[in-house]
Amino acid sequence: MTPTLDDRITGSLLGAAVGDALGGPVEGYTPEQIAERHGGRVTGVVGPWNGDSWRTARPIAPYHKGDGHVTDDTLMTHALIRVYETVRAHLDAYAVADHLVPELMGSPVWIPELEAEALPLQRIFLAEKWLVARLHYGHHDPREAGSGNIVNCGAAMYMAPVGLVNAADPHGAYAEALDVAGAHQSSYGREAAGVFAAAVAAACVPGATARTVVDTALALAKDGTRAAIEAVAEVADRHRDFESALVPLRKAVAPYDSVGPDYRNPGLDARRPSRLHSIEELPIALGMLLVGEGDYRRTVLGAVNYGRDCDSIATMAGAVAGALHGEAAVPAEWVKRVAEASRLDLHAPAAALAAVAHEVFARDTARRRAHESARAALTDASR
Repeated sequence: MTPTLDDRITGSLLGAAVGDALGGPVEGYTPEQIAERHGGRVTGVVGPWNGDSWRTARPIAPYHKGDGHVTDDTLMTHALIRVYETVRAHLDAYAVADHLVPELMGSPVWIPELEAEALPLQRIFLAEKWLVARLHYGHHDPREAGSGNIVNCGAAMYMAPVGLVNAADPHGAYAEALDVAGAHQSSYGREAAGVFAAAVAAACVPGATARTVVDTALALAKDGTRAAIEAVAEVADRHRDFESALVPLRKAVAPYDSVGPDYRNPGLDARRPSRLHSIEELPIALGMLLVGEGDYRRTVLGAVNYGRDCDSIATMAGAVAGALHGEAAVPAEWVKRVAEASRLDLHAPAAALAAVAHEVFARDTARRRAHESARAALTDASR
């Protein structure tokens, strides 16, 4: 049976959160290091990389990554959903300044990695703290505030809600995400946010497949982002097992990735604006979607075992695979484990966003019909 809109929204958001939690404890490592540490490939929730010494072990401390804890990807996604709940309409860069920044600065939430209630601002990375510095303290025009920030996946990682509010309308999702992300990022980081949102929207089209999602992303993507997705997709088409795809996918994306071979020690020209480069996370997520043929478990485990920024890769891959197939595609035991470990109700944000999506769709429909009527009147008047 074709999943409903509500089911796809739930599947996407659960899929993103679970992918995030599975990838968190192995983020920053190589596939070889992951296999050595865990005695083989990661097949589910695992504990912290450094075991009980996670509180002091560098470079992870003081974050408790692992044991089913979600990371900043999910915290930012849920914060954006709360903005949608408040605005109850399409968002733009001004919504980031007027609502998301106050969320980050003034609304304490439970932060699993800190095992405490705290402000999101106390957990997010410096590239996200940029929002507060530029918009709250610097009073920059929200539409341009992202210029000057490091270019990474920070804006893209939480754009799934934009794709879901624009379900089955990839062009609308792309445009809205570019507007929202303008407050946060520039260059290929902003482009990735638009393409990721479009991919999630494309996954909601009835009858969508991994291939149609990637084709839609290619049709919309620009510059290095498009080239990277194309290169990764070409390689992914030759694999149906993520184990054999791990090294070839990394080789395919490497020419477009500005970070370099050592994830923890980026090169001097890393994360700078460029029309030739792409963030690594989105192309690899889409590549794993093709390798896994859209199956949630295969797609996300491929993303997790890829290593490097694998919590964000698995977040994106999980969001798209979950949107393709709905909640039933996301293993219930993983959802339960992550929700309990993170002390978060993972279904509540999905229900809230679904309600907003229905309201937005109704207004969009009325607006389109009014436009069609006006155009028809104009056409008749010109005859």
